[in-house]
Amino acid sequence: MNYCSNTAAARPTHTFPSRLHGLTACVLIMVFASAATADEISATAAMENPDNPLFLLSTSRGNIYIEMLPEEAPANTANVMALAQGEIELTDEANDFTFQPRYYDGMRFHRVIPGFVIQTGSPAYHSLGAPEAVLDDEISAATLQLDQEPLLNIDGSVNELLQITDHEEFGDAVLNPLYASMGIDSVDELEQQQFNVLERLKSLSIQDVYELQGYDYDDSLTTRPITRGIVAMANRGPNTNGPEFFVALADLPSLTGKYTVIGQVVEGMEVVDQIGSVPIEAQQFSRNSSVIYSFEQVNQTASSAPPSTPNQGF
Repeated sequence: MNYCSNTAAARPTHTFPSRLHGLTACVLIMVFASAATADEISATAAMENPDNPLFLLSTSRGNIYIEMLPEEAPANTANVMALAQGEIELTDEANDFTFQPRYYDGMRFHRVIPGFVIQTGSPAYHSLGAPEAVLDDEISAATLQLDQEPLLNIDGSVNELLQITDHEEFGDAVLNPLYASMGIDSVDELEQQQFNVLERLKSLSIQDVYELQGYDYDDSLTTRPITRGIVAMANRGPNTNGPEFFVALADLPSLTGKYTVIGQVVEGMEVVDQIGSVPIEAQQFSRNSSVIYSFEQVNQTASSAPPSTPNQGF
């Protein structure tokens, strides 16, 4: 029965309740369809570049629209998009079976730190484990001006970007990598080079410190800071990017320059905040963790459009 048809008024009076129910259902369908369309329209309007891929991350808390940034991190962005859309082969070694799943569908936000990040995509929480590809960072230190940030402030305190709170952290983050770069591996050598060490510390920039820690930079790229709503790759250190990513819940300057940015939330940040309101420990399963229903591209870009059919002349 077509409940939206105008011919319904000609039917007998005793069918009115069922017809009213049908009309109500029809109206609700139209309303919710319109709301869904409006979300995509407003998300598209909020994009920096409408030629970028727009992805819908559908979760148990609601929808999040992410504008991917392939020009800023080509390899990492392409890898996440390919995993999301089932374009990368994974192998079930137990059953010796290879297939191409939509990697993120059904996964949870396994790590949530309120006011900091929500994180998903860890191979540790996927039945097939990790894809083979481990990608290098794609970060430009020049556009972030990391070379303009000194390690030590004028008063001798440590730049707050490093988030160092004690001597042990300073040793791990700065001194040990510096000693290694200077070939210092004994107390005697340190005493001999004490003056050189102090001079180096005074001259180091944040970029220098990160490079001592093993980070590489590609200044042919453009990189933006990690601010609220930015989507970036999670890692275990320099050049260890896989499928795992996070969304920043706040401006996080201490992460800038160490994590590859692949996108930004353009619609649904209130959903991100809802997910981020309940702390989730990465090492402990929680029923409170939010689930990803699907992660897929919803617009068509030049790179995603199907090839055109040649004109056959008829």
